[in-house]
Amino acid sequence: MAHQTSAPKIPAWIADHVARYLATNGEDGSLFDLRPVGGDREVPTLLLTTQGRRTGQWHTLPLIFEPIGENYVVVGSKGGSPQHPSWYVNLEANPDVLVQIKARKFKARARTAQGPEREQLWADMVHHFPPYAAYQRKTARQIPIVILEPST
Repeated sequence: MAHQTSAPKIPAWIADHVARYLATNGEDGSLFDLRPVGGDREVPTLLLTTQGRRTGQWHTLPLIFEPIGENYVVVGSKGGSPQHPSWYVNLEANPDVLVQIKARKFKARARTAQGPEREQLWADMVHHFPPYAAYQRKTARQIPIVILEPST
């Protein structure tokens, strides 16, 4: 899997974030500063690489995450947009993904949390990144919680 940071329609600041993360093995970019968006701390970010469902090309984006046991949890919020983010739709078509956390790179299988598991993880993620609650209020879709399970 190769990283492609020039996926169509991504803002320049996201492409820059990915480029800095890759160039420094996460020394620059593994923490996202929430203060400019009303937060009070930095949150960890990973790079998620998914395969495009139509193009077959690999696309890499930075996402806020939390470790849960051996797995990692990310949120498909897209800022409360009515549509799911493209990375989420891509992993629904192909759940085999590549993850980078700082210098550590590994393959993982993605799955969407459901039921009580989702509710608990949603509460955890809102605690770590409070804007998720406002994003959910902005949209009628249920924002997906994705669990990234490292492949063995």
